[in-house]
Amino acid sequence: MKGMNHLFRERAPITEAGWEEIEKEAKRTLHALLAARRLVDFKGPLGWQASDIELGRSEPIASPPGGRDVKARLRRVQPLVELRVPFEVTRAELDAIDRGARDPDLDSVTAAAREIAIAEDRSVFHGYAAAGITGVCQAQAKSSVPLGASHADYPAAVAAALKKLRDDGVEGPFAVALNETLYKDLTARTDGGYPILSHVQRLVEGEVVSAPGLEGGLVISLRGGDFELTVGQDFSIGYLDHNAERVRLYIEESFTFLLLSKQAAIPLVAGGGKKR
Repeated sequence: MKGMNHLFRERAPITEAGWEEIEKEAKRTLHALLAARRLVDFKGPLGWQASDIELGRSEPIASPPGGRDVKARLRRVQPLVELRVPFEVTRAELDAIDRGARDPDLDSVTAAAREIAIAEDRSVFHGYAAAGITGVCQAQAKSSVPLGASHADYPAAVAAALKKLRDDGVEGPFAVALNETLYKDLTARTDGGYPILSHVQRLVEGEVVSAPGLEGGLVISLRGGDFELTVGQDFSIGYLDHNAERVRLYIEESFTFLLLSKQAAIPLVAGGGKKR
């Protein structure tokens, strides 16, 4: 989260110690919540100036004026979308940090980082039409597998998803992602004294990831080359304005996501029994 000119950080009445605490809290939250980056190919950061990525495709368009016999094609690109979440930090809390307080109240930083992390993950998993992004689960909705009536059914659901993937010629290693509620519940359940989470991990021979931005679950191949998250500016904190009581800041990023091979993932949806 290095400072950049367009972030206007030098205008903020925040000391080096204050910035360090703010960034530490934001990074801690982002690291805990971001799931898609652990499951798809990551490209970047390309920098704030990056506006789009080339798709390697083109489409025919009308000939230029006066060039009836001239054939024209327009190169296709995928634009990056900018996300920004504003938040405030009180001057009193910043003063406390400068005095050496080890328990600063930075809940607003945590909340902003959580919101933007979930926004990125939801875009990858479920799409973001306004930004031209098709999500992994969105593209494979017709191939989804129901999780079943209880947590004891999860291994069978994951096994069914793995069979679909392998029948389509998709190789591993594989990983499983579950939304926060399902993940927390799963870690607390056993089947005959054996942790169900361990059973699922053994099936995929990989991670089971908590993904707050995901609805339901997902079994996904980690072989690479199927899904690409491109980041222009990675998460950065900038300055808006301030008064005698508070400083207004924001956290932002720019990114886009490409679905290169939708067959490499199978969504897991709640169903087949009582609602969890």
